[in-house]
Amino acid sequence: MNITRRRFLQASAATGLLVAGSAGFPALQALAQGEGTASSEGKWVSTLCQGCTSWCAMQAYVVNGRVVKVKGNENSKASHGKICPRPHLAIQQVYDPDRVKVPMKRTNPVKGRNEDPKFVPITWEEAIDTITDKMMELRKNNEPEKYVYFRGRYGGATDISYDATTKVFGSPNNISHSSICAEAEKFGPYYTEAYWDYRDYDLSETRYVLNWGADPVASNRQVPHVMNIWGNVADQATIVTIDPRLSASAAKSQEWMPVIPGEDGALAVAIAHVILTEGLWYKDFVGDFNEGVNLFKKGVTVPEEAFTEKYTSGVVKWWNLELKDRTPEWAAERAGVPAEQIVRVARGFAKAAPRAISWLSPGTSMQVRGAYSTMAAHALNGLVGSVDNVGGTLRGSSVPTGKIPGYEAYQDDISKKGTKAKKIDQRGTKEFPALKDGKSGGGVLTNRVADAMLDNNPYEIKVAIADWCNLPFSCTGAQRWEKALEQLPFLAHITTNPSEMTQYADIVLPAPMHVFEKWSFNKSKANKYGFASIQQQVIEPLWDVVNDETGVSWLIAESLAKKGFPNLLDYFRNEFKDPETGKAPSNHEEFTMITLKMLTHTLWDPSAEKKGDKLNGWQDFVDKGVWNSVEPPYFKNWESFGTKTTKFEFYSETLKAALEGHAEKHNTTVDDVMQATHYLARGEQAFVPHYEEPLRHGDAAEYPFIFFEHRSRLNREGRSANTLWYQEFKDVDPGDEPWDDVAKINPVDGASLGIKSGDAIRITSPQGSITCTAKLWEGVRPGTVGKCYGQGHWAYGKIASLEYGKKPRGGNNNEILPSDFERLSGSTARHGGVTRIKIEKV
Repeated sequence: MNITRRRFLQASAATGLLVAGSAGFPALQALAQGEGTASSEGKWVSTLCQGCTSWCAMQAYVVNGRVVKVKGNENSKASHGKICPRPHLAIQQVYDPDRVKVPMKRTNPVKGRNEDPKFVPITWEEAIDTITDKMMELRKNNEPEKYVYFRGRYGGATDISYDATTKVFGSPNNISHSSICAEAEKFGPYYTEAYWDYRDYDLSETRYVLNWGADPVASNRQVPHVMNIWGNVADQATIVTIDPRLSASAAKSQEWMPVIPGEDGALAVAIAHVILTEGLWYKDFVGDFNEGVNLFKKGVTVPEEAFTEKYTSGVVKWWNLELKDRTPEWAAERAGVPAEQIVRVARGFAKAAPRAISWLSPGTSMQVRGAYSTMAAHALNGLVGSVDNVGGTLRGSSVPTGKIPGYEAYQDDISKKGTKAKKIDQRGTKEFPALKDGKSGGGVLTNRVADAMLDNNPYEIKVAIADWCNLPFSCTGAQRWEKALEQLPFLAHITTNPSEMTQYADIVLPAPMHVFEKWSFNKSKANKYGFASIQQQVIEPLWDVVNDETGVSWLIAESLAKKGFPNLLDYFRNEFKDPETGKAPSNHEEFTMITLKMLTHTLWDPSAEKKGDKLNGWQDFVDKGVWNSVEPPYFKNWESFGTKTTKFEFYSETLKAALEGHAEKHNTTVDDVMQATHYLARGEQAFVPHYEEPLRHGDAAEYPFIFFEHRSRLNREGRSANTLWYQEFKDVDPGDEPWDDVAKINPVDGASLGIKSGDAIRITSPQGSITCTAKLWEGVRPGTVGKCYGQGHWAYGKIASLEYGKKPRGGNNNEILPSDFERLSGSTARHGGVTRIKIEKV
């Protein structure tokens, strides 16, 4: 992207005009007309970004009570004191005139996409009173389980609203967003090394990086860290990006493998085949043949007793069950990548051992049969011994934050009975194992809730609170959510901007803009450090907002107490005490601060034992803004990985136990579970990383193109589309265009369709249709169509929508992506070419 000075000034001027001309928004007018400029004396205040799950420490420059610029926090070791482009957009988000400013209630009882809710402003007291009236009706009818709390992106105090409030009230239905954007990628590391989380990577020491659908410099996690170090990585290491799109990371790689979407697993097992047949595995980790002679030969079964393993388990079983016939030539036919390139990459990756990284992402895993692709890609780290090794994959250091106090004593009989009801998302059923941490039903099936609500299965949902989520926009099969919310009797939406979900709400509560108006914290990992960052009110909130995770729960607790259910308020008053003063909270502001100080107490208390920074009390944490751990030791888990065998498992006894446990729970067999979850594996193949043919919706004759989506480096968790800078600089994403929503089509395919760049087109899948603009671009492989996620809002603001509530800007990918699942993890299937499409000019 070429950003000229003139173009940047034009965008900045447009922002100024928007603020200065915002009639009806006196707070914004005051900001525009107030004294002071960016050059006036101000101060840097620490906070954190929530534009992705990096949760980077940052600082805001505040002049006369307004934020004028941002930068990275120099105290952050994880991000090198840097930030990526996303935090800059937060300035436009906080001063967005389209924000929700006061509580509102719906006056039009009819709900639907084309229905005006006719919201009117109300007081916080009336809003909370209306919500708790509905909640108390459920308790009076002995059905508190018919309440659900939907959690979107969250901070470190989330368990106040998500866990305690929901469970003390009496519902099992705290539903998080995580499975619509992740989870499946955690499946591979867990069922090979018993680690269910995002990984860290030793980039400063690596010599080879395999990016499986990852775009680390743009839209993956740890973006500031990667942007800062990627030039060095490119100098010292070979970077290979496996992606049907020439992403920003692919453009900076030595090799690009434009795989057919969904066929990553074929490449992974073929790379493993080459490593074993050529004797390139890392013997110090894996072990070797007893006689020192390599018996891994194409198509030949190997006796298990001929090989002695060290820190791994089942490498010969993996070979016999899956790898012996998975040649590069076989993979080339399926994945659309030349066999010679597969061989070259496999050799280079293995010869760099152990300083080699196989980097997972949702792109490889979040497809209907993606769990085993994730296992195969992560198993490559085991073959080259890069797990917990120099230049390899790391778990990262822990961050010793606290947990909320136990609340079980505050649950009455109604609460206890309600929380034992089945979860509304149907996790743990035969068809949806959701095997998080090896437990049947341990995960979440966020997108399944729409079907459950429509079918009233296992029961009807009558009351819902949704916090910082927009499910009818962000979930595949979006039309289902619109129908489900139309029939939902009561919905309260806590949000910063009115969105598609707000259109179905009965009560709307204004949330603080998290980066600059909210007290919270979060923790993550990068650059070998675990860290926790403080989030604080760097400015006074512009509007009548209350902290969504703590303050709203306090107000609900006060209201419930007045109506005869004091348990929640008693829990808050009795169990939460200021660590410095011992004082109990008396209002929602005090409760927010006390909760935050309790959860972070170990970090800032100089007397508390911890491996990391020494801080001199609470104010020191607030001022510095971040706590950093020490670097973790290498080889930490080699003696015991936490798996069933305590080894790194190529034949996963851990997965076998989980699947057999799930099958036993439903009085059936593992093979039956495989069939129910739409997998092809039978017998012992279900326990090893293996190739599964991708499942796609749509017949190839009617829908000739494979559709895939990607993320924007300016996409702040899907919430930046109503900013001028997002739209003006959208071409920072390779192949995209400013102020437009383009579907990227290979010129060969464009010529066959008679379509040119700039043509308006309709994209149709078996799920639905959207309209957008065609962009002919060599950066997508022929036969596929790629489109960035984030445009297509029909309700988000004057910029995100062409006409709020009526006409979107472009098309929402989730209206053509069908609702399907990677059932073993519970993840929504949104990648891997889950659907085919057809294209026509309009």
